[in-house]
Amino acid sequence: MSRFKVVAILSCLALVAVAFLPGVKADGWNKRTVVTFSQPVEVPGAGAQVLPAGTYVFKLVESNSNRHIVRILSEDETHVYTTILAISNFRLQSTGKTVMTFRERAAGQPEAIRTWFYPGDNWGHEFVYPKKRALELARVVHEPVLATTAELSPTAPVETFVQAPVVAVTPAGEEVPAAEVVQSERAESLPQTASSLPLLALIGLLSLGVGIALSLAGKSKQAKVRVAKT
Repeated sequence: MSRFKVVAILSCLALVAVAFLPGVKADGWNKRTVVTFSQPVEVPGAGAQVLPAGTYVFKLVESNSNRHIVRILSEDETHVYTTILAISNFRLQSTGKTVMTFRERAAGQPEAIRTWFYPGDNWGHEFVYPKKRALELARVVHEPVLATTAELSPTAPVETFVQAPVVAVTPAGEEVPAAEVVQSERAESLPQTASSLPLLALIGLLSLGVGIALSLAGKSKQAKVRVAKT
């Protein structure tokens, strides 16, 4: 087999592997989602902010940072109810539908929203509550809740959300790094998670194969030249 054919075949295999890596939804950059709640739901805001049962629009605010800034608007998008700071959360399996999770509350009280996952995404958004409210929720659910001490109004500049400090508040009122809480949750699932790493490893092996093939082809050519000279 010629050197050109070896390179062509291995290159095609590498491209096939790349094609199976997770893609980017070009039309879902702001994750716009229409959600209808059949009962009141608490969302982060000043104090205990509760959205009445109804239809709302959730979408990401454009930001150049790695912060997740989520805006909740009226169904016709003419009114902003709140703008929420969130950080990345992970789920083992994605679904074709929007998924939202909630924190348990006392009987008769509205559930507090915790995470939002866009259809098809493994990475979602875990909402950050004002510190005082986060502590109250932590004592109810008996686990740390993400919190910030920054005053974040619905119309605050994006920079305010980007610079806001984020921690996790324990039921005892202690602050711990938010990353420790979120990472510990991910660690329980990651060993079973199907990721892109095997494909990346395959691409690496294919690249190595290209190098070996080129080396062998070069040695074969040199051997033929030496034979021709004798």
